[in-house]
Amino acid sequence: MSEERFGEFVLVRRHDYVAELVLDRPKAMNAVSTDMAGSIAGACAALAADRDARVVVLTSSHERAFCVGADLKERNSFSDADLVRQRPVARGAYTGVLELPMPTIAAVHGFALGGGFELALSCDVIVADRTAVVGLPEVSVGVIPGGGGTQLLPRRVGAARAAELIFTARRLEAPEAAELGLVDRLVDEGRDREEALELASRMAANSPVGLRAAKRALRLGHGLDLRAGLEVEDAAWRSVAFSADRAEGVAAFNEKRPPHWPGE
Repeated sequence: MSEERFGEFVLVRRHDYVAELVLDRPKAMNAVSTDMAGSIAGACAALAADRDARVVVLTSSHERAFCVGADLKERNSFSDADLVRQRPVARGAYTGVLELPMPTIAAVHGFALGGGFELALSCDVIVADRTAVVGLPEVSVGVIPGGGGTQLLPRRVGAARAAELIFTARRLEAPEAAELGLVDRLVDEGRDREEALELASRMAANSPVGLRAAKRALRLGHGLDLRAGLEVEDAAWRSVAFSADRAEGVAAFNEKRPPHWPGE
């Protein structure tokens, strides 16, 4: 297993074809400062360009929190001009995770609030243990969920449910979060990282070309009418139909052996 650090607060660990993106600011319960946001964006840019990274798992080094959201202590010192300058840096962290071209899994335990929950929502799948507490409480401090929450949450749970959760700013404990669909898989306490890495390994056994194309079709087709969505799917199919991965997959199936993906 290799490791690479991006700035002071972000670490990337390699587990064969799975990359673990670790939020590593434990003294602040992973509150996202300007420096940390830039590091998340930088790590995501590196991972997006890495053809050996087939799946990314977003984890936390803090035992009681995934991420408590924006660094409000830092924000309290900002002038209006500082806030304007910081906005694109903050957005870069969330869009960096959201736009990763490979499947992404968030491993959540403890607090995942505000921007912390938005980082999880930016992933394709959320695995949470029974200690997880999630929510978008931004209106309680005079702002709105600005890391994608107003757009990503209704896509998960519907417009009315998202409105209720955002307008009340309430926190949900893990069982209710799972019941309402805010998280996808509920696991025993302390098992979120292990379960997420195991799920990622199962995904990473498949064609990297196929995984990226399937994600592209899922993301681009969401919200379109059926006819337009099927055109998106067809374009994604055409991008893989003549790939080396497709040829290897068919050959391995017929020869009854595991595939050795070229990744192209």
